[in-house]
This record gives sequence, structure tokens and C-alpha cells, in this order.
Amino acid sequence: MNEPNIHRPNPSVEPLPTSRLAGDATSADIDSIRRRTSVYVYEAPVRLWHWINAAAIFVLVITGFFIGSPPPSMQIGEATHQFVFGYIRFAHFAAGWIMTVGFAARIYWACVGNHHSRQLFYLPLLNRHWWSELFFEVRWYLFLEREPKKYVGHNPLAQLAMFMFMTLGMSFMIVTGLALYSEGLGHDSTLYKLFGWVFTVAGNNSHYLHTYHHLGMWFIVIFMIIHIYVAVREDIMSRQSIVSTMISGHRTFKDDRPD
Repeated sequence: MNEPNIHRPNPSVEPLPTSRLAGDATSADIDSIRRRTSVYVYEAPVRLWHWINAAAIFVLVITGFFIGSPPPSMQIGEATHQFVFGYIRFAHFAAGWIMTVGFAARIYWACVGNHHSRQLFYLPLLNRHWWSELFFEVRWYLFLEREPKKYVGHNPLAQLAMFMFMTLGMSFMIVTGLALYSEGLGHDSTLYKLFGWVFTVAGNNSHYLHTYHHLGMWFIVIFMIIHIYVAVREDIMSRQSIVSTMISGHRTFKDDRPD
């Protein structure tokens, strides 16, 4: 059954004056707000991918850290009965495949889903208004602006960050990760034939590629910390739902000022 495009909000949520709405809101979005309803932004596949991807990244970061800095060897029992590092590697590989398949599915949904599902994969660099709003968001996050702008989808700064750290960052981590995984399968494996070229780009040095992949992990960690902080901050300060939107799919606005 298809999910409804709109639903009735909590009575405490006031309608948003549409003249204060920024970004790429469609006429349907604006009509939804004018009728005192929340706006359906993120479809179920997008929300499902978001949380599965977050869980996969969490596992990848923890296990990736231990792969780069292995825990001390265990001295109790026979070595043949211990497989701790093997379990760590298995969890890392499993989470990596989940993230890879999920990212491919996310690309597919960007082609068939609503226009908000495509924001992750493009930047309107030739749009001067987009750049103006991006610099406004920079000033807002630096506490240099007193009033926030309202967006149905991602604001321009969030769109830029998501594109750089998720679209490009995850693509880099997936490609380098598959290359390193293929090395263990052997040069005759199909996966190595598909991704062996990555070692050439890295100077034919596996250690360099491991280092680049490990550094990529820290960039993702930094992004996740900032992402969580900004989402909670916007929920509190911008008077529009952020965290709950990725659960319900609907964005609500609360604004008591007249248009």
C-alpha cells in the first residue's frame, strides 16, 4: 500500500508562512503547508536506507579501527581455538557488502523516487540563488544570523556536505574497500579484475591503499559527529522537524509569526 503524501500534524504545530520557505519546494509542497499539513519528504526506501546505512557505518568504523590497530593477542587457550580477529574482519566485510548493496539500491531509488531523493547525488553549482542560500546557512550555523530559513528537503549546506561526504566519500570507501577485499581473493578473482586498477592509481602499493582507506574512515567519523550535532541543533533552533522526519518521512514546521 502506498504511503499518503500528507497527514494531519499535531494541533500545537502552527502553519508556516510560505513566503519564508526556501529551497526547492514544489507547488505540491507549498499547497500541503498552506492546508496546515506536514510535507511528505522522505519515502520509505530512503528512510530504510538511512538507518541501515548508519548501522553499517557504525560497524565498519569500530571493526575498521581494530583492523588498523589490532587488539592484544589473547594468551588463554590454544591459538587454534581463538578467532577474535577473524570475527572482526568478518563483521567488517559483511557490513561493507551491506553498505555497498544498499548504496546501489539508493542510487536506483534516486532514479525512481521523488525529487527529494535525488538531492544526495547532485549540486546545482550554476544556480546563484543556491550559492546565496548556502552562504546564509554557513552564517546561520556560525550564529551570525538570527532567523533560520525553512527547507522542505536538505538546505544547501547540508546538500553540499551530504554530497561530499556521503556520495563521494562512500563511493571512495566502497571502491577502495572492494579493491582491498579482492586482494585477499587473489589476482585471478573476478573482483580483482574489476577493482585491481585501484592499486595502480595508489602507486601499486597495498600499504598506501590501506592508509587512504583508513583516512577515509576518519573523514566519515568527523562527518557523522557533525551530522548528528547539526540535526539535533536544527530540531531545536530552526523550529522544523529534522530527526523525526527521517523516521516518519514527514517534515513539520512550527512558526508563530505572521506572514
